[in-house]
Amino acid sequence: MKALLLKLEPVIWLLFGAGIMVGTMLMTAWVLVVGIGAPLGIVSPGALAYDRAHALASSLIGRVVLLALIALPLWKGAHHTRHLLIDSGGAERDAVVAPLLYLLALFGSAMAIVAVVRI
Repeated sequence: MKALLLKLEPVIWLLFGAGIMVGTMLMTAWVLVVGIGAPLGIVSPGALAYDRAHALASSLIGRVVLLALIALPLWKGAHHTRHLLIDSGGAERDAVVAPLLYLLALFGSAMAIVAVVRI
């Protein structure tokens, strides 16, 4: 299992880095608009209406962005959790924990793909 993880490490780091980028850029903007701008009245209520959000999520670019917002942070979280466990003395259990975390991220990504395709 350790050899497989070492072969997949570049792909995992790519997904991890993309998850950091998405989490930093896109989710921060979403929190600012929906969490702060809308309650303060800076963003008009019509801008966040269901019809507009559904139309955006139904387009090809909207689906790709939505998929990135769901799937990539899962990989970031899995990788951070793995290295947190390694750093806190769990290096001997890494061969069991790492595949479990990455399989959970893979399962979540597959569920995200199914959900986004069904929009």
